Amino acid sequence: MLTRRDSFGAAAAFALLPGSAVEAASTAAADAVSSIGARADIIAEDHWATKGDVRLYIYRKRLRGARSGQPVLFLVHGSSFSGRGGFDLQVPDAADHSMMNWFAQRGFDVWTMDHEGYGRSTRTGRLSDIASGADDLAAAFAVVERETGVRAPLVYGQSSGALRAGLFVMREPRRVERLILDGFTHTGNGAPEILRRRANVAALRATPHRPATEATYVNIFSRDDPTTVDPAVPRALARYELALGDRIPNGAYLDMATRMPIVDPASLTMPVLMTRAVHDGNATEADLLEFFGKLPSRDRQFAIIDGVAHVAVLGINRFRVFHAMLGFLTAPDLGFAGKD
Repeated sequence: MLTRRDSFGAAAAFALLPGSAVEAASTAAADAVSSIGARADIIAEDHWATKGDVRLYIYRKRLRGARSGQPVLFLVHGSSFSGRGGFDLQVPDAADHSMMNWFAQRGFDVWTMDHEGYGRSTRTGRLSDIASGADDLAAAFAVVERETGVRAPLVYGQSSGALRAGLFVMREPRRVERLILDGFTHTGNGAPEILRRRANVAALRATPHRPATEATYVNIFSRDDPTTVDPAVPRALARYELALGDRIPNGAYLDMATRMPIVDPASLTMPVLMTRAVHDGNATEADLLEFFGKLPSRDRQFAIIDGVAHVAVLGINRFRVFHAMLGFLTAPDLGFAGKD
C-alpha cells in the first residue's frame, strides 16, 4: 500500500480550497487516474510546505526497504503542468511513463512539487512567475532537508522549471550539488515558440492565467514533432491536470517573453548537464551553446538528443534522456595521482 504523509506529521486528504467539495472531488478524480499502474516496490509519500498564504504540495517516491543515504533527486516542472502530473504520469494500457519510478528503481530518492497555482498546490490566481517558483523551491528544499538530511540535492529542471532551478541556484548556490537543465531557454532569440509568446504579450498581461483544455496539452506535444510521443500521453496528462483545475498561470510564459535572459551562467558553479532535444522550438542550439560556453565549471556536459521534442522525458525515446542524466548524476568524483 502506498504511504501518504503530511509534512506536518498527520495523514490528510487535501482539497485545493479547504471546505470545497468540488475541489476535493477533483483531487479524488486525479488520484484515481494517477493510481493506475502503481508499483508495489515503490513507496509514494505526500508532503506539504507553506509559503505565506500558499500551501505547496510536495511528492516523493523511493524503493520500498531502501536504506538511508540514497542520492536525493529533485525534479522541477515547467510552465503548463504540475510536478506529479508530468513526472509521475500513469498512461492506461501503455508502458510506464513515470520518470520518478525509473529513477527510484535505480536507487534515487526522488522528489518533485507542484508550484503555486499548479496541481494540488494552492491556486491563488496570481501569475506564479519564475521568481515565485524559486521561492517555492526554497520552501520545498527545507522539507527535503528535514526528511532526508540532505541540504544540497541533485536537481533537474524542465523548460521553465530549468529557469526556476537556475534562479534558485543564483540565490542559494550551495543548495544544489549537480544541476540538469533540460529544454532550457537562454535569451529565446530566434526560437519559434518564444517568438510566438512575444507576439502574444498583451494577452498574457491581460490576465494572470490562461484556460486549459485537452487541446492545450495535445498542442504542447505536437508543436515541435508529434511523431516523438505516444498520442495517449497528452490525453492522459490532460485527464490528470484537468481533474485538478482548468486554468494555468501565465507568469512563466510572460517572463520567457519579456524578461530573458533570467539565469546568469556565471552563477552556476556546480557541475551542470544541459540536455537539448533535436526538435525543440523553445531555444536555438546556438543560443544554448553560448550559455554553455559561459558556465564556469569544467565539469559540464552538453547532450544533443535525437528522437525527442521539448518535453523529452515523456516522449517515446525518453530513455535516451534518462541515460544521459544517469551517467551525469552517478559520475565518480575526480581522482588525483599521488593522493593518499
